[in-house]
Amino acid sequence: MSVAAKICGISSEEAVAAAAAGGAAYVGFVFYPPSPRAVNATRAAQLCAELPGGVRRVGLFVDADDRAIAAVLDGAPLDLLQFHGHETPERVAEAKARFRLPVMKAAAIAGPEDVAAALRYEEVADMLLFDAKPPRRADALPGGNGLAFDWQLIAGREWKLPWMLSGGLNAALLPEAVRISGAGAVDVSSGVEHRPGHKDPAKIREFLKVARFL
Repeated sequence: MSVAAKICGISSEEAVAAAAAGGAAYVGFVFYPPSPRAVNATRAAQLCAELPGGVRRVGLFVDADDRAIAAVLDGAPLDLLQFHGHETPERVAEAKARFRLPVMKAAAIAGPEDVAAALRYEEVADMLLFDAKPPRRADALPGGNGLAFDWQLIAGREWKLPWMLSGGLNAALLPEAVRISGAGAVDVSSGVEHRPGHKDPAKIREFLKVARFL
């Protein structure tokens, strides 16, 4: 059984082509200006046009207001909103109603209390994404830091929603991460780059090849 994979932070035609050819289920575009992976709506629309049908186009936002999200949606045809900041359950519900799109809420995990906190989103989100909690430094991003968390923290749990595993994944770590966590879907960003913000098509293809045979 293959594991569904999301390639996040894509900003080039070469990365889109590698993701599509390798069978990615999701492709993520980052709309968070401090990130080296950030794109604008125009660029995202150009890249979306290269994707075949069936690949879900995800927009990653960090504590964005309605105006910022609407400006992106006016230009880019997204299928799914990913909230990767401190958005409350109420904010998730509001955005779903406002934009009529499903929302995946990222949960930053470092300990059992963070897993418990994710339960608050089960009644309002459409998917969950478990990522490593960012390091405590000024330049840390909400995600894409190349850090993993203890996968045992989510192992064996039953969730009401579909969920993805993220945080520090790469092709070499993927089999162990899936075995321990039980993930049926995974998200990768820095693990398929040759430097921050620059995807490596060969690494994308290798990651997707591994995911396909898990």
